[in-house]
Amino acid sequence: MNETRRGSARVHHVRNLTCDTYVLRFDRTIDSFAAGQYVSVGVKGEVETREYSIYSAPDEPFVEILVREVEHGRVSRELRRQTKGTQLDVRGPSGDFTLDDGHRSRSRLLFVATGTGISPFHSMVLANPALDYTLLHGVRRTEEQYDHDVFDASRVVSCLTREDEIGDVHGPSFAGRVTDYLRAHPVEVDTRCYLCGNCDMIYETFGILKSQGIGPEQLYAEVYY
Repeated sequence: MNETRRGSARVHHVRNLTCDTYVLRFDRTIDSFAAGQYVSVGVKGEVETREYSIYSAPDEPFVEILVREVEHGRVSRELRRQTKGTQLDVRGPSGDFTLDDGHRSRSRLLFVATGTGISPFHSMVLANPALDYTLLHGVRRTEEQYDHDVFDASRVVSCLTREDEIGDVHGPSFAGRVTDYLRAHPVEVDTRCYLCGNCDMIYETFGILKSQGIGPEQLYAEVYY
């Protein structure tokens, strides 16, 4: 595991994805990290920081995080206002929501995400394009398919909950929540399952997968509050 470090990082740019979601790129102050780990980020000189999964690949010369701007959320709003050259306070990497060597090379993988919970899987697939994975991404609308072009379209299912008319979808789509999809499409019992998103989704998904024969040793989770 990498030693946790703290330092200053210079902002490169903010890339807006939707009205409330953006990618923040900044200097890499980390010698190394594993795809799936997170960093704590805040504006330099401010007390508050927030934890964000690293969105970029471990071999990139910069770090990116995917951020949803939360109403009344001070850090997410302040980070979006940053411009090129401003300074951030960055601590990390931390976390063990990662793939071991055996999972990368031999395992059938299921990635289940809601919203910006897609972030660690974005990093994992960039780092390991040959993975045998299926990604279920629960979003409200097609505009929230954050950078889905990174993923193999045949391996991604967008689970849409508020789309009256399905627009341009990268890969197959499903009308309903990720949990609805899993009930209708049981997974193979040898699948390793990685879940990232809100706690309600994770608890419900755990129950569904266990009922389908997935053992607790095959389940991994990262909760986004």
